[in-house]
Amino acid sequence: MAKMKIISVQLPQGLINALDVLVRRGVYPNRSEAIREAIRELVKRELYVMESEEREIPEYVVK
Repeated sequence: MAKMKIISVQLPQGLINALDVLVRRGVYPNRSEAIREAIRELVKRELYVMESEEREIPEYVVK
């Protein structure tokens, strides 16, 4: 596994409560893993959007 670095993030209490519910229900083993998964999904989605915008679309294709 890659070396982990610690970062500080401020979250509203409502999000922390929601994370704790996911952990209590066993969806994630802990808050950190839930946050890592959320960031992985965000990065994947945003990079996909950026890459699809960079691709040249032929003129005959109507959006």
